[in-house]
Amino acid sequence: MSEKTLEHFSGMVANVKETAASKHITVTAPYDGAAIATLTTATSDTIKTALTHAQALHLDYNGRLSVAERIEILRRASVLMHEQADILALEAAREGGKPLIDSQVEVARAIDSIDICIETLRTESGHVIPMRVNAASSGRLAFTQHEPIGVVVAVSAFNHPINLIAHQVFPAIAVGCPVIVKPAEDTPLSCFRLVKILREAGLPDGWCQAVYPETLDVAEKLVTDPRVAMFSFIGSAKVGWMLRSKLAPGTRCALEHGGVAPVILAEDADLDEALPAILKGGFYHAGQVCVSVQRVYAQKNIAKHFAQRLADAAFKLKVGDPTFAEIDVGPLIRPREVERVHAWVTEAVDAGATLLAGGESLSATTYAPTVLFNPPESVRISREEVFGPVVCVYAVDDLDEAITRANALDVSFQGAVFTRNMDCALRVFGRLNASAVMVNDHTAFRVDWMPFAGLKTSGHGVGGIPHTMRDMRIEKMMVIRSTEL
Repeated sequence: MSEKTLEHFSGMVANVKETAASKHITVTAPYDGAAIATLTTATSDTIKTALTHAQALHLDYNGRLSVAERIEILRRASVLMHEQADILALEAAREGGKPLIDSQVEVARAIDSIDICIETLRTESGHVIPMRVNAASSGRLAFTQHEPIGVVVAVSAFNHPINLIAHQVFPAIAVGCPVIVKPAEDTPLSCFRLVKILREAGLPDGWCQAVYPETLDVAEKLVTDPRVAMFSFIGSAKVGWMLRSKLAPGTRCALEHGGVAPVILAEDADLDEALPAILKGGFYHAGQVCVSVQRVYAQKNIAKHFAQRLADAAFKLKVGDPTFAEIDVGPLIRPREVERVHAWVTEAVDAGATLLAGGESLSATTYAPTVLFNPPESVRISREEVFGPVVCVYAVDDLDEAITRANALDVSFQGAVFTRNMDCALRVFGRLNASAVMVNDHTAFRVDWMPFAGLKTSGHGVGGIPHTMRDMRIEKMMVIRSTEL
């Protein structure tokens, strides 16, 4: 990227007013550590100003944006994102490390999220409440309408720097909520780009504010302020549950954490169909996906054969600079994550797992796609989310053992089963602890209008554009009494 482009980008994202107390941070690329841009951080005073502005907009009933105005702003934003799709994808790949081919898909999904918001606004409204059905309700008419809940604060994660912001910000704008968004520390630039696009699309100042708090304490003050009506969080379970415990009374909350996604491979499964799906689901974005395939439970007569085929395919994946179109797997977000993943793999091998592929760092920022066979249940990689390019294959005696072992953890998100037998698919669906079960597909499948929910320690509430919009509004009822009824 040219120096001129760097200067333009740095100025574009510096949307907070600098003060004597302001600090600057440099955003770097996870693959090679190259500096991308400089941002001005938000102080406590900046956060107070942002909240005051957002709350004032919400309380100004005469100044609220109409549904028609919101739809028009979102439509213009969609057009702008189409026009800038290539640069959005390239820069998301640079700052987040997701390969360019997958970042292009992410941009397309984010644009589609706008369309889903518009469709939801045009097709979902309040409803009529039955009245005149007994003496108490005679002479009355009742119906509901939607209103924005108030100020939304969104805290996002690094692994989908465009689409996660889209899932938190676009629904808020669609329902008429002022939103303050804190992007991930490692990937703030895509967020600032989206905010800029919304402003270019006609969103008035203050309706969507992006802030980069200078400390965790400042970020916590933003989240826990009593003016916050809805808190949306995507990130680690430890941080999410901690912040939920500190929310002001009455603040709604949606948490999306991670899992240790299980796949059950029945003995009748079509392995030629399962292989590319599990390969993609396990190594997509170097495994840095909350529903990434991590545990594959295969019946014994096919387990080792499938594990070796998966290892052979993993070995052929191209690892490198995520901005190159031919790359399949990019870097982990930080060098210390490479070290952590290697420590987990080493622990598993030392405890008896068979290493079939990978098991080594390729550079300070990249790790070889790794396949382990039969790691013990006691090691971390069998029990915790690795968030790295590692897939474990376990041999099991039968379907029920696979289900029991898949259900043994305190996380529960999406799962999958590969089988050609409908009874088998239905048995797994009925017994697997999961919010969604994919049949003959990997665990990371998602379209943005479907419900997406972590259960148990994996999250709270339901994601997906229409579901998030419902969380961000209230349904207010009017009851009319009249002698004409």
